[in-house]
Amino acid sequence: MKRSDSFLKNRRQWAAEIKQQTYALYLAYKDPRVRWHAKLFGALVVAYALSPIDLIPDFIPILGYLDDFVLIPLGIALAVRMIPKDVMQDCRTKARSEMMVRKRKNWVAGSIVIFIWLCVLALIAVTIFKRIGD
Repeated sequence: MKRSDSFLKNRRQWAAEIKQQTYALYLAYKDPRVRWHAKLFGALVVAYALSPIDLIPDFIPILGYLDDFVLIPLGIALAVRMIPKDVMQDCRTKARSEMMVRKRKNWVAGSIVIFIWLCVLALIAVTIFKRIGD
């Protein structure tokens, strides 16, 4: 494996881990065993992670991705420390299993969307060929 392939694989794993941790925090937010201040902070971290609006806009070179690579993981780490370990472990397990189910659903939904686009393109092609033939 080339070094660049390894780098991309590690980045993908890191991004998947951040996504899973974010979802686990969301699940912890809904858990009644979590204190209100941990729920509030966790909700803010999840909202910021999912928000299209960044503290530092992405178009600013280097600094633009600072929040994605530093602030979000730091926020997740702080929120996880506020939540009881057993609750967080339950939420991680539930997040892992639910995300596996969602991956299967995404393939079905994606296949349906691709099929619809292929039908639309076929309809456009047939229309164009009919007009050319007339």
